[in-house]
Amino acid sequence: MAETTNNAPDLKVRYSDEELQEFKAIILDMLEKAKAEYKTLRDVVTHASSNDVEDTSPTFKIMEEGATALSKEEAGALAQRQYKFIQNLEAALIRIENKSYGVCRMTGKLIPKERLRLVPHATLTVEAKEMMNKNK
Repeated sequence: MAETTNNAPDLKVRYSDEELQEFKAIILDMLEKAKAEYKTLRDVVTHASSNDVEDTSPTFKIMEEGATALSKEEAGALAQRQYKFIQNLEAALIRIENKSYGVCRMTGKLIPKERLRLVPHATLTVEAKEMMNKNK
């Protein structure tokens, strides 16, 4: 059961330790996959000019996923984006450890579980994100 405030027993302040462990498992799984993809993209960038097997393997993998060709620049941009994703997932793990995971940094409300399962590194509720986008 999630912790609650003293004056409002039905209002959750944070996710329970059990719930946090569920999210941690999801994040660790995503992190493992993200790191593997990052390595693949990095390999494309660093071996793009050679003709060995290491060069063609990641390229074929990417081509199988629908891309016809991936330039060194595109792979570099994707690798950078993947690296940022990894950093965001690692930051989410830190928030789990300090028990602040799942709390909107703008409103202080709990981010719905459904959102966190889809975007486990989220720090805003959908409403807060929409408010921020309107103000841009």
